[in-house]
Amino acid sequence: MRHLILLAVAIAASFHAAAQDRALPSIDKLLENYVAASGGPAVQKIATRITTGSIEVLTYGLTGTFEQYTKAPGRQVNISDLKGFGKVIQCSDGRTGWNADLQQGVRQMSPAEFATFQRGADLQSPLHLRTHYKKMVVTGKTKAGDRDAWVVEAQPPEGGPEKLYFDTRTALLIRIERPDQMGGTVLTFDDFKEVDGVKIPLTIHQDGGQADVLIKIRDVKHNLPIDDAKFAKPAA
Repeated sequence: MRHLILLAVAIAASFHAAAQDRALPSIDKLLENYVAASGGPAVQKIATRITTGSIEVLTYGLTGTFEQYTKAPGRQVNISDLKGFGKVIQCSDGRTGWNADLQQGVRQMSPAEFATFQRGADLQSPLHLRTHYKKMVVTGKTKAGDRDAWVVEAQPPEGGPEKLYFDTRTALLIRIERPDQMGGTVLTFDDFKEVDGVKIPLTIHQDGGQADVLIKIRDVKHNLPIDDAKFAKPAA
């Protein structure tokens, strides 16, 4: 009798798991919805993006201004000018990446750090997630803050798997969790606004890594000329 009970429990668990799998969207459908929610064809028309706003390094009580210049394909520079600390720069010219500040000077990005930075520097990222990650699987549904989200386990070519959270209502990407040497980093995207037909998060919160950082975007401009010199690596 005990064996029959265990068999019944196993069968019930199997049916429950199968029902859960059927309730999940396919990765193809989820990504299709994400592309449409992000702007669809409008995403392809963006060649450059300039964003400006404010930054708070909550860990150290620092505040300042934030500028980001992005130019296809894969060139981006982030400039944080923090009061009492100076400028912190992250940059890629599409081939190599580097960081710089007054305390530590210019430092080359590691291969893994550069690969992660490049994914964020892709202006058409919603269209390219299949190339950014070699494997993507929808694993379940959970809460991301106060929002319901589909969870996707995404394996990049380098490093450990990341978790991507897509809002079940808007289909937008609202959170990324990625492993790192500091125990993991969580990026949260909020306050989306449509600019030239493309949805842009105006609030970006990075929790973990070396600092807890909050970025508030005030202005977004597309397709303005950006000189390639903006992405040139300075002398050490």
